[in-house]
Amino acid sequence: MTKAASPHAADPSSRAERMSAPPSTGTAAALLRRYRAVRDETERRAAPLTPEDQVVQSMPDASPAKWHRAHTTWFFEQFLLTPHLPGFAPFHPDYAYLFNSYYVSAGPRHSRTARGLLTRPGVDDVTAYRIHVDRAFARMLETADAAKIAEIAPLIEVGLNHEQQHQELMLTDILHAFAQNPIPPAYDSNWSSPKGSGSSSAQDDGAVLLSEGIHTIGHGSDDFHFDNEKPAHRALVGPVKISRNLVTNGEWLAFMDAGGYRTAALWLMDGFAVVTNEEWEAPGLWRKGDGRQVNGEWHEMTLAGLKPVDRDAPVKHISYYEADAFARWRGQHLPTEMEWEVAARAGHLNDAYGIVWQWTRSSYAPYPGYRAIEGALGEYNGKFMVNQYVLRGSSLATPDGHSRVTYRNFFYPHHRWQFTGLRLASYLT
Repeated sequence: MTKAASPHAADPSSRAERMSAPPSTGTAAALLRRYRAVRDETERRAAPLTPEDQVVQSMPDASPAKWHRAHTTWFFEQFLLTPHLPGFAPFHPDYAYLFNSYYVSAGPRHSRTARGLLTRPGVDDVTAYRIHVDRAFARMLETADAAKIAEIAPLIEVGLNHEQQHQELMLTDILHAFAQNPIPPAYDSNWSSPKGSGSSSAQDDGAVLLSEGIHTIGHGSDDFHFDNEKPAHRALVGPVKISRNLVTNGEWLAFMDAGGYRTAALWLMDGFAVVTNEEWEAPGLWRKGDGRQVNGEWHEMTLAGLKPVDRDAPVKHISYYEADAFARWRGQHLPTEMEWEVAARAGHLNDAYGIVWQWTRSSYAPYPGYRAIEGALGEYNGKFMVNQYVLRGSSLATPDGHSRVTYRNFFYPHHRWQFTGLRLASYLT
């Protein structure tokens, strides 16, 4: 989820209103305060990391922390400062090539799979880059008149939400890297995992009934949203029971003990192929023993290091394939994203936000009437609407203020390095 656009295409700021609404207080001072708060949070998350930590790339799907810090800076340099601050010059002529992500319309870019080979520019160079852009951004706002502020405010908000997405990725990517270390390090030894509300019992007291009805799905207000959350539309939902609680580690251990990872009948064909080829036997960041001694107890890699699996905590780091197999083992299924949204709007779901993103059985596809934004920002979401599944809610790594009931996260079905979990649903017959 790394987003950007091209200053060489038609000016994206004129189209940003279709991506998001302006901030509620669009004054220069308010925008600068919000900008600094978001940018400071990125640096706060990077602060525990050594220079060596910031360059590592543990797999092609992950990126180094240094790259995340530079890429988000590139967005503001390219799409706000270059077109909107007279006399501004890019910090370094090579950075657009190094720190573009997947935006074809923004020009050539360094291979995603080789980001971990970029020992230079170094961490100090990236820090200088961020400072340079931050100072120029303040100067742009200080010299802009009211009309210019109104013009660029929507694009600023896109850039800030884009950076918040990368703040989450910084934690998930470094956690995956730390999990490869045979002497597993801690990102923050004082960090503690959210506990959650308990098991996902299929009994009446653990599930809520959604009666059959037509509901409005999607974003219908003028506050910030991404284009894939619109247009709001009507959808038939129910009758269905959806669990109030997330599935726990204890429930997952029961699935494992019952041979869940070895029972082909529970799995989609592609899923069981992945299980077999990659020898999965537990969630993504679980391992037997404490990293120094192999024993019969399962441990989980967390931001505080390797810890014994807490049976009462929600399960994390599972793929769509695993979530689907577990649901089938329980004689249930995953909720659709529409069912999830209706239940969440009504306040029926415990721990909907702040612990794990929750897999749904909904393919990531456009809503009825969706049109991708014209120009470079059209690459933000629309071109990924194939072969992926929607997750709803938010996770323990999601920044404050970056969650909402209509948010559509999306990943490929084999992905499990994110903080991903599940809740269950049952159709009524």
